[in-house]
Amino acid sequence: MGLTIYLAGFDVFRLDARAHGERLKALCAQHGHRGLYPLDNELPAGLRRSEAAQWIYRANIELITQADAVVANLNNFRGLEPDSGTAFEVGYAVALGKPVWGYLEDHRPLHQQVLCTEAAKGHYVDAKQLTVENFGLPRNLMLACSVQGLGLGLEDCLAIMSGR
Repeated sequence: MGLTIYLAGFDVFRLDARAHGERLKALCAQHGHRGLYPLDNELPAGLRRSEAAQWIYRANIELITQADAVVANLNNFRGLEPDSGTAFEVGYAVALGKPVWGYLEDHRPLHQQVLCTEAAKGHYVDAKQLTVENFGLPRNLMLACSVQGLGLGLEDCLAIMSGR
């Protein structure tokens, strides 16, 4: 078997999250890898909400620790940015020295994705007059520079990982 891959992303918030996770893990298996999905762990019954949150956090940290690599869904979530939990998981994996790959549907440079104006040649600002990065990257440089490669979807990302 190839790599053990933690599948990071907001997919856990889908109504069909468990079934979708099984599809993601099946894609990993088709490429010779073992997928770990955040919902693989069963939340113990009877926990208060704050206890449940801590349990989920620790369980996901443990899955990332067990994994050889992380593949992250970096698509927009509830706005123009990826899920903040996914961004944390990417950072945590990078801090552990694990390779990370990501996927997103829109690979245009960030300044082309955000509604912004060119304040000066090559310098873009949004409606709040905050600078919009212009490095030719489709995500904030801290995410874009931390990943080994970006695919359009999980299957494309797995192919990139395999060198195909």
